[in-house]
Amino acid sequence: MTESKQPLLEILLKDSSFNNWANKSNQNDFEFWNSWISKNPDKIEIVNTAKDIIVGIAFNKTILPEAKVSTELEAVLNIIGVQNTSKIVKLKRKATPIKKYTVAAAIVFFFLVFGNMIINDSSDVTRKTGFGEIIDLKLPDGTSVVLNGNSEIKYNKESPRNIELKGEAYFKVKSMPDTKAKFWVTTKDLKVEVYGTQFHVNTREEKTDVLLDEGSIHLVLDNGTTKKMKPGEFVSFSKDDNEVTHEVVTKELPYSLWREGTYVFNNVSLKEVMTNIEHAYGLEVEFVDEELKQQLLSGGIPNQNLKICLSAIEKSTGTRIVQKDNRLILFKTF
Repeated sequence: MTESKQPLLEILLKDSSFNNWANKSNQNDFEFWNSWISKNPDKIEIVNTAKDIIVGIAFNKTILPEAKVSTELEAVLNIIGVQNTSKIVKLKRKATPIKKYTVAAAIVFFFLVFGNMIINDSSDVTRKTGFGEIIDLKLPDGTSVVLNGNSEIKYNKESPRNIELKGEAYFKVKSMPDTKAKFWVTTKDLKVEVYGTQFHVNTREEKTDVLLDEGSIHLVLDNGTTKKMKPGEFVSFSKDDNEVTHEVVTKELPYSLWREGTYVFNNVSLKEVMTNIEHAYGLEVEFVDEELKQQLLSGGIPNQNLKICLSAIEKSTGTRIVQKDNRLILFKTF
Protein backbone atom coordinates (compact mmCIF):
# COMPACT_ATOMS: atom_id res chain seq x y z
CA MET A 1 0.00 0.00 0.00
CA THR A 2 1.51 3.30 -1.03
CA GLU A 3 1.51 6.40 1.15
CA SER A 4 -1.03 8.09 -1.12
CA LYS A 5 -3.52 5.29 -0.47
CA GLN A 6 -3.01 5.20 3.29
CA PRO A 7 -5.25 8.16 4.27
CA LEU A 8 -8.28 6.70 2.49
CA LEU A 9 -7.65 3.30 4.07
CA GLU A 10 -7.59 4.86 7.53
CA ILE A 11 -10.79 6.79 6.81
CA LEU A 12 -12.60 3.62 5.68
CA LEU A 13 -11.44 1.64 8.72
CA LYS A 14 -12.73 4.33 11.10
CA ASP A 15 -16.00 4.89 9.24
CA SER A 16 -18.75 2.87 10.98
CA SER A 17 -20.95 3.19 7.90
CA PHE A 18 -18.27 1.42 5.85
CA ASN A 19 -17.91 -1.15 8.64
CA ASN A 20 -21.64 -1.84 8.36
CA TRP A 21 -21.19 -2.36 4.62
CA ALA A 22 -18.27 -4.74 5.14
CA ASN A 23 -20.28 -6.76 7.65
CA LYS A 24 -23.52 -6.49 5.63
CA SER A 25 -25.31 -5.27 8.76
CA ASN A 26 -27.18 -2.24 7.43
CA GLN A 27 -29.20 -2.09 4.21
CA ASN A 28 -28.89 1.69 3.79
CA ASP A 29 -25.10 1.58 4.20
CA PHE A 30 -24.86 -1.47 1.93
CA GLU A 31 -26.63 0.33 -0.92
CA PHE A 32 -24.72 3.57 -0.35
CA TRP A 33 -21.24 1.99 -0.50
CA ASN A 34 -22.13 -0.23 -3.47
CA SER A 35 -23.10 2.94 -5.31
CA TRP A 36 -19.94 4.73 -4.16
CA ILE A 37 -17.71 1.86 -5.30
CA SER A 38 -19.37 1.78 -8.73
CA LYS A 39 -18.51 5.48 -9.11
CA ASN A 40 -14.95 5.04 -7.83
CA PRO A 41 -13.61 1.86 -9.46
CA ASP A 42 -10.02 3.08 -9.01
CA LYS A 43 -10.46 2.72 -5.22
CA ILE A 44 -11.51 -0.94 -5.31
CA GLU A 45 -8.10 -2.18 -4.11
CA ILE A 46 -8.23 0.03 -1.02
CA VAL A 47 -11.88 -0.90 -0.40
CA ASN A 48 -11.11 -4.62 -0.53
CA THR A 49 -8.10 -4.18 1.75
CA ALA A 50 -10.21 -2.28 4.29
CA LYS A 51 -12.96 -4.90 4.09
CA ASP A 52 -10.47 -7.75 4.65
CA ILE A 53 -9.07 -6.00 7.71
CA ILE A 54 -12.53 -5.37 9.19
CA VAL A 55 -13.98 -8.82 8.50
CA GLY A 56 -10.78 -10.61 9.45
CA ILE A 57 -10.46 -9.14 12.94
CA ALA A 58 -12.01 -11.07 15.84
CA PHE A 59 -11.69 -10.60 19.58
CA ASN A 60 -11.98 -13.34 22.18
CA LYS A 61 -13.57 -12.64 25.54
CA THR A 62 -11.19 -12.97 28.47
CA ILE A 63 -12.64 -14.34 31.71
CA LEU A 64 -10.57 -13.56 34.79
CA PRO A 65 -9.92 -16.48 37.17
CA GLU A 66 -11.57 -16.23 40.59
CA ALA A 67 -8.13 -16.18 42.23
CA LYS A 68 -7.21 -13.11 40.18
CA VAL A 69 -10.44 -11.39 41.17
CA SER A 70 -9.81 -12.17 44.85
CA THR A 71 -6.27 -10.82 44.64
CA GLU A 72 -7.39 -7.59 43.04
CA LEU A 73 -10.18 -7.19 45.61
CA GLU A 74 -7.71 -7.71 48.46
CA ALA A 75 -5.46 -5.03 46.93
CA VAL A 76 -8.35 -2.57 46.83
CA LEU A 77 -9.27 -3.34 50.45
CA ASN A 78 -5.69 -2.75 51.50
CA ILE A 79 -5.69 0.64 49.78
CA ILE A 80 -8.75 1.82 51.71
CA GLY A 81 -7.38 0.41 54.97
CA VAL A 82 -9.40 -2.78 55.32
CA GLN A 83 -6.99 -5.65 55.78
CA ASN A 84 -9.45 -8.38 56.66
CA THR A 85 -13.23 -8.26 56.82
CA SER A 86 -13.23 -10.74 59.71
CA LYS A 87 -11.28 -8.23 61.82
CA ILE A 88 -14.05 -5.71 61.37
CA VAL A 89 -16.51 -8.13 62.99
CA LYS A 90 -14.15 -8.78 65.95
CA LEU A 91 -13.57 -5.07 66.51
CA LYS A 92 -17.29 -4.49 66.54
CA ARG A 93 -17.80 -7.12 69.27
CA LYS A 94 -15.04 -5.70 71.48
CA ALA A 95 -15.98 -2.04 71.09
CA THR A 96 -16.27 -0.05 74.32
CA PRO A 97 -19.11 2.47 74.81
CA ILE A 98 -16.73 5.30 73.94
CA LYS A 99 -15.66 3.51 70.75
CA LYS A 100 -19.30 2.92 69.93
CA TYR A 101 -19.93 6.66 70.06
CA THR A 102 -16.84 7.18 67.91
CA VAL A 103 -18.12 4.69 65.38
CA ALA A 104 -21.55 6.35 65.43
CA ALA A 105 -19.95 9.75 64.83
CA ALA A 106 -17.96 8.28 61.97
CA ILE A 107 -21.14 6.91 60.43
CA VAL A 108 -22.84 10.30 60.70
CA PHE A 109 -19.79 11.93 59.12
CA PHE A 110 -19.83 9.35 56.33
CA PHE A 111 -23.43 10.10 55.42
CA LEU A 112 -22.90 13.84 55.67
CA VAL A 113 -19.92 13.74 53.30
CA PHE A 114 -20.58 10.81 51.03
CA GLY A 115 -24.35 11.17 51.16
CA ASN A 116 -23.95 14.59 49.65
CA MET A 117 -21.75 13.10 46.96
CA ILE A 118 -24.45 10.54 46.17
CA ILE A 119 -27.05 13.30 45.86
CA ASN A 120 -24.79 15.28 43.56
CA ASP A 121 -24.06 12.12 41.62
CA SER A 122 -27.69 12.09 40.41
CA SER A 123 -27.33 15.46 38.70
CA ASP A 124 -27.63 16.15 34.99
CA VAL A 125 -24.84 15.16 32.63
CA THR A 126 -24.05 17.36 29.63
CA ARG A 127 -21.65 16.44 26.85
CA LYS A 128 -20.74 19.02 24.22
CA THR A 129 -18.52 19.07 21.16
CA GLY A 130 -16.61 22.03 19.85
CA PHE A 131 -16.52 23.15 16.22
CA GLY A 132 -15.02 20.37 14.10
CA GLU A 133 -14.95 17.92 17.02
CA ILE A 134 -16.52 14.46 16.86
CA ILE A 135 -16.80 12.22 19.93
CA ASP A 136 -18.05 8.67 20.41
CA LEU A 137 -19.91 8.30 23.70
CA LYS A 138 -21.04 5.22 25.56
CA LEU A 139 -24.04 5.85 27.79
CA PRO A 140 -24.51 3.99 31.11
CA ASP A 141 -27.07 1.63 29.53
CA GLY A 142 -24.63 0.63 26.77
CA THR A 143 -26.11 2.85 24.06
CA SER A 144 -23.59 4.36 21.64
CA VAL A 145 -23.88 8.01 20.62
CA VAL A 146 -21.63 9.62 18.03
CA LEU A 147 -21.88 13.37 18.50
CA ASN A 148 -21.06 15.64 15.56
CA GLY A 149 -19.30 18.98 15.84
CA ASN A 150 -21.03 21.86 17.67
CA SER A 151 -23.62 19.53 19.23
CA GLU A 152 -24.84 18.68 22.72
CA ILE A 153 -26.65 15.92 24.59
CA LYS A 154 -28.01 16.12 28.11
CA TYR A 155 -29.43 13.48 30.45
CA ASN A 156 -29.89 12.73 34.12
CA LYS A 157 -27.75 9.97 35.62
CA GLU A 158 -30.85 8.41 37.12
CA SER A 159 -32.51 8.34 33.69
CA PRO A 160 -29.76 7.83 31.06
CA ARG A 161 -32.24 6.58 28.44
CA ASN A 162 -33.93 9.99 28.24
CA ILE A 163 -31.75 12.26 26.09
CA GLU A 164 -32.08 15.90 25.09
CA LEU A 165 -30.29 16.72 21.84
CA LYS A 166 -29.13 19.94 20.24
CA GLY A 167 -27.22 19.61 16.99
CA GLU A 168 -26.51 16.30 15.33
CA ALA A 169 -25.93 12.74 16.51
CA TYR A 170 -26.07 9.11 15.43
CA PHE A 171 -27.58 6.66 17.92
CA LYS A 172 -27.12 2.92 18.33
CA VAL A 173 -29.60 2.19 21.09
CA LYS A 174 -29.01 -0.91 23.19
CA SER A 175 -32.20 -2.90 23.58
CA MET A 176 -33.40 -4.06 27.00
CA PRO A 177 -35.45 -7.20 26.26
CA ASP A 178 -35.81 -8.12 29.95
CA THR A 179 -37.30 -4.81 31.09
CA LYS A 180 -38.47 -3.55 27.67
CA ALA A 181 -37.20 -0.12 28.70
CA LYS A 182 -37.76 2.60 26.12
CA PHE A 183 -35.16 5.09 24.95
CA TRP A 184 -36.12 8.71 24.22
CA VAL A 185 -34.42 11.45 22.23
CA THR A 186 -36.07 14.84 22.70
CA THR A 187 -35.51 17.85 20.43
CA LYS A 188 -37.27 21.21 20.17
CA ASP A 189 -39.58 19.78 17.47
CA LEU A 190 -40.32 16.20 18.45
CA LYS A 191 -39.60 13.17 20.61
CA VAL A 192 -38.18 9.88 19.34
CA GLU A 193 -39.27 6.74 21.21
CA VAL A 194 -37.42 3.46 20.64
CA TYR A 195 -36.48 0.19 22.31
CA GLY A 196 -33.30 -0.67 20.42
CA THR A 197 -32.30 0.55 16.98
CA GLN A 198 -29.97 2.76 14.91
CA PHE A 199 -30.95 6.20 13.66
CA HIS A 200 -29.69 9.67 12.83
CA VAL A 201 -31.09 12.92 14.27
CA ASN A 202 -30.31 16.45 13.08
CA THR A 203 -31.85 19.46 14.85
CA ARG A 204 -30.18 22.19 12.80
CA GLU A 205 -31.85 24.67 10.41
CA GLU A 206 -34.92 25.28 12.62
CA LYS A 207 -36.22 21.74 12.13
CA THR A 208 -35.51 18.13 13.12
CA ASP A 209 -34.57 15.45 10.60
CA VAL A 210 -34.68 11.75 11.49
CA LEU A 211 -33.40 8.89 9.32
CA LEU A 212 -33.95 5.32 10.48
CA ASP A 213 -31.33 2.69 9.62
CA GLU A 214 -32.46 -0.33 11.65
CA GLY A 215 -35.41 -1.39 13.79
CA SER A 216 -38.48 0.80 14.19
CA ILE A 217 -39.11 4.07 15.98
CA HIS A 218 -42.11 6.11 17.08
CA LEU A 219 -42.12 9.90 16.70
CA VAL A 220 -44.27 12.23 18.77
CA LEU A 221 -44.34 15.60 17.00
CA ASP A 222 -44.72 18.88 18.85
CA ASN A 223 -48.17 19.38 17.29
CA GLY A 224 -49.45 16.19 18.95
CA THR A 225 -49.42 13.92 15.89
CA THR A 226 -47.42 10.70 15.76
CA LYS A 227 -45.36 8.96 13.11
CA LYS A 228 -44.11 5.40 12.99
CA MET A 229 -40.94 4.88 10.97
CA LYS A 230 -39.52 1.83 9.20
CA PRO A 231 -35.89 1.31 8.12
CA GLY A 232 -34.96 3.49 5.17
CA GLU A 233 -37.54 6.17 5.95
CA PHE A 234 -36.85 9.88 6.47
CA VAL A 235 -38.94 12.33 8.51
CA SER A 236 -38.44 16.07 8.77
CA PHE A 237 -40.54 18.34 10.99
CA SER A 238 -40.48 21.95 12.20
CA LYS A 239 -42.85 23.14 14.91
CA ASP A 240 -42.46 26.72 13.68
CA ASP A 241 -44.18 26.15 10.34
CA ASN A 242 -45.86 22.85 11.29
CA GLU A 243 -44.63 21.19 8.10
CA VAL A 244 -43.79 17.50 8.07
CA THR A 245 -42.06 15.35 5.44
CA HIS A 246 -42.30 11.56 5.66
CA GLU A 247 -40.63 9.78 2.77
CA VAL A 248 -38.85 6.56 1.83
CA VAL A 249 -35.22 7.33 1.02
CA THR A 250 -34.71 7.04 -2.75
CA LYS A 251 -32.30 8.41 -5.31
CA GLU A 252 -34.84 11.11 -6.15
CA LEU A 253 -35.48 12.31 -2.58
CA PRO A 254 -33.36 15.36 -1.68
CA TYR A 255 -31.81 14.91 1.76
CA SER A 256 -28.64 15.51 3.70
CA LEU A 257 -27.48 13.66 6.78
CA TRP A 258 -24.45 12.94 8.87
CA ARG A 259 -23.58 9.45 9.92
CA GLU A 260 -20.59 8.85 12.21
CA GLY A 261 -18.05 11.03 10.48
CA THR A 262 -19.51 11.07 6.97
CA TYR A 263 -21.80 13.59 5.30
CA VAL A 264 -24.26 11.92 2.92
CA PHE A 265 -25.96 14.18 0.38
CA ASN A 266 -28.60 13.24 -2.18
CA ASN A 267 -29.64 15.87 -4.74
CA VAL A 268 -28.82 18.60 -2.24
CA SER A 269 -27.86 22.14 -3.23
CA LEU A 270 -24.31 23.30 -2.64
CA LYS A 271 -25.74 26.03 -0.42
CA GLU A 272 -27.23 23.42 1.94
CA VAL A 273 -24.01 21.39 1.83
CA MET A 274 -21.99 24.41 2.94
CA THR A 275 -24.57 25.20 5.62
CA ASN A 276 -23.73 21.83 7.19
CA ILE A 277 -20.06 22.84 7.16
CA GLU A 278 -20.92 26.18 8.79
CA HIS A 279 -22.72 24.48 11.67
CA ALA A 280 -20.12 21.76 12.28
CA TYR A 281 -17.00 23.94 12.02
CA GLY A 282 -18.27 27.38 13.05
CA LEU A 283 -17.28 29.01 9.76
CA GLU A 284 -18.93 31.59 7.50
CA VAL A 285 -19.47 30.73 3.83
CA GLU A 286 -19.35 33.27 1.03
CA PHE A 287 -20.34 32.51 -2.59
CA VAL A 288 -18.55 34.68 -5.15
CA ASP A 289 -20.76 33.22 -7.87
CA GLU A 290 -24.39 33.10 -6.71
CA GLU A 291 -25.36 30.44 -9.24
CA LEU A 292 -23.11 27.95 -7.43
CA LYS A 293 -25.62 27.85 -4.57
CA GLN A 294 -28.10 25.86 -6.68
CA GLN A 295 -25.62 23.27 -7.94
CA LEU A 296 -26.74 19.81 -6.78
CA LEU A 297 -24.52 17.34 -5.01
CA SER A 298 -24.91 13.62 -4.33
CA GLY A 299 -22.55 11.26 -2.54
CA GLY A 300 -20.62 10.79 0.67
CA ILE A 301 -17.99 13.17 2.03
CA PRO A 302 -15.81 12.35 5.07
CA ASN A 303 -15.90 15.20 7.57
CA GLN A 304 -13.43 14.15 10.24
CA ASN A 305 -10.94 16.56 8.69
CA LEU A 306 -11.96 19.97 7.30
CA LYS A 307 -9.24 20.01 4.64
CA ILE A 308 -10.24 16.58 3.30
CA CYS A 309 -13.92 17.55 3.45
CA LEU A 310 -13.43 20.75 1.45
CA SER A 311 -11.19 18.98 -1.06
CA ALA A 312 -13.94 16.38 -1.68
CA ILE A 313 -16.52 19.13 -2.21
CA GLU A 314 -14.22 20.93 -4.65
CA LYS A 315 -13.69 17.74 -6.64
CA SER A 316 -17.40 16.89 -6.69
CA THR A 317 -18.61 20.34 -7.71
CA GLY A 318 -15.73 21.71 -9.79
CA THR A 319 -15.36 24.69 -7.48
CA ARG A 320 -12.49 26.31 -5.62
CA ILE A 321 -12.76 26.91 -1.87
CA VAL A 322 -10.38 29.33 -0.18
CA GLN A 323 -10.26 29.71 3.58
CA LYS A 324 -9.47 33.16 4.98
CA ASP A 325 -9.57 33.29 8.76
CA ASN A 326 -13.11 32.29 9.67
CA ARG A 327 -14.52 32.46 6.14
CA LEU A 328 -14.82 29.95 3.30
CA ILE A 329 -14.97 31.61 -0.12
CA LEU A 330 -16.37 29.62 -3.06
CA PHE A 331 -15.93 30.50 -6.72
CA LYS A 332 -15.84 28.84 -10.12
CA THR A 333 -12.60 27.32 -11.35
CA PHE A 334 -12.70 28.52 -14.94
